[in-house]
Order: sequence, then C-alpha cells, then structure tokens
Amino acid sequence: MEAMGAPGAGLAIALENLFPPLPSEIILPLAGFTASRGEMNLWAALVWTTIGSVVGAVALYWVGQLLGRDRLLAIAAKLPLVKVADIEKTEAWFLRHGNKAVFFGRMIPIFRSLISIPAGVERMPLRTFLLLTTLGSAIWNTVFVVAGYHLGENWEEVTDLVSVYSKVVLVAVVAGVLAYVVYRITRSGGGKRRASSSRSDADVD
Repeated sequence: MEAMGAPGAGLAIALENLFPPLPSEIILPLAGFTASRGEMNLWAALVWTTIGSVVGAVALYWVGQLLGRDRLLAIAAKLPLVKVADIEKTEAWFLRHGNKAVFFGRMIPIFRSLISIPAGVERMPLRTFLLLTTLGSAIWNTVFVVAGYHLGENWEEVTDLVSVYSKVVLVAVVAGVLAYVVYRITRSGGGKRRASSSRSDADVD
C-alpha cells in the first residue's frame, strides 16, 4: 500500500472479490491505518476500495452471464444430490429478493463474491446491479477503513472481531450444506424403499 497508495488498496479489493481467500477484513483496516499515518488520503482509500469492489463484482457478474440459466441447469442435472427443481426454487427466490440479496450480500463473508454470479445468470439489469453493489460495498468498506484509521497501530483489533463474525457465517454455511446433503440422502433412500415395496406388492399380486 505504501508503494501503490489508494489505487493499490483498490486493486487488492478487486482481487479479493475474485479470490475470496484474500481477506478484505485485513486489507481495509490496513488501508485505514496507512491513511492515519498520512501515507494515503482517507477519502481516496474509501473511493478506490469501493471501485475495486465494484470491478471485482462486475467481473463475476459477467461470469454469471456467460454461464447462463440453461447451462447452469444442465450442470445441476449432472451433480449428485442436486435437483433441477432446487435450482429453479433458488432462481424464483432470487427473482423475488434479488435486490436485497445483492445489497446485503456485499456485507456477508463468502457471499460477498458469490452473490454476483446469480445476478449475472438472472440478467439483473446492470445499472441496478452497479447501484446496489456500490452502496453495499461503500458501507462495508467505510466501516473497516474508518475503524483502521481511528485504531491506528491497533488496527488488527478489527480483524479479531470480524474473524468471529466470519467463523459464525462459515459454520452456518457448513451446517446448511450438511443438512441439505442429509435431507437429499434420506429422501433418496426413502424413495428407493417405497419403490422396492411397491414392486414387492406387485409381485405378490
């Protein structure tokens, strides 16, 4: 950040959208700390990091557009434990709540990047996507950059707090995935048992 200044912070955030293991929870407070030392303008840090968020989100939005609905459904049909009906239900949910999902999704770890893909798949108007992404990203970035700015040398305290938040989100996601897998396995097993029972009854008759 000392070498590239605020544009460097923006570039790091753009890459964070494409490669989620790069944590914005570290990049943003560090940018604020750098600004507190006078090595970066605070407003420039806020503007450039928000631009970086939007650029990274738009790149994934285009990935979703290139993927498209038909291709997504074709892929889902080939995946184990995934039913096309589930994708269609998710699609219907996104069509109803897509604006809120894109806006608030920018403030949730993991979903910050992923939410751009369904927006592209469903062809959300680019102007709407840009507006919601910019607003959500600006709020998220401002909180962390300003926190790092005021904490100064203690900017790492922000990452300690957010790591708890991120872990809670991660645990919730893992629990949701496991619950879905168990549900699908038990449903499939139940379907097979019912089908087997029906065949046995037919043989007896």
